[in-house]
Amino acid sequence: MYNKAFKYPDKAAYEFVIKALAAKGITYKEIAQITYKLQIKYVPELTIAECETEAQEVLHKRELLNNAMVALELDRLATEGQLKEPLQAIVANDAGVFGVDEGLALNMANIYGTIGVTNYGYVDKVKEGVIKKLDTDKSGVVNTFIDDLVGAIAAAVAAKIAHKYA
Repeated sequence: MYNKAFKYPDKAAYEFVIKALAAKGITYKEIAQITYKLQIKYVPELTIAECETEAQEVLHKRELLNNAMVALELDRLATEGQLKEPLQAIVANDAGVFGVDEGLALNMANIYGTIGVTNYGYVDKVKEGVIKKLDTDKSGVVNTFIDDLVGAIAAAVAAKIAHKYA
């Protein structure tokens, strides 16, 4: 049932995502590093500081936050063994044919258009830096969604920068 009185909790959603990312050791600075590597060859005057500012702005987008909250919660629930089978096994094992993690990531990367999608495809393929660390972490935590989430945010930031300098 639609509740007209409901006020969307933008600040709470942002804090939820930032806190969950921080718990995995991810800040906007790590995201900015990935973005910088994506864009420096196209925008030679780009600085890390600018990437950090743009990452902070993108992290406030409601559409991105919605997808990120779902992704982060699915990883948390899978880590705790809280999903029902067969979903638990699929997510816990990051099954290659699952694709929902990439689907959520594509929704986030597309916030700034198809350039975000192409950037995400590249980031998902090369898995550099913190993304590779998350993707290969075998410490008992599930990172099925977060590696794609971080790549998608970096790709969205890169697309935002590309539009700015176009």
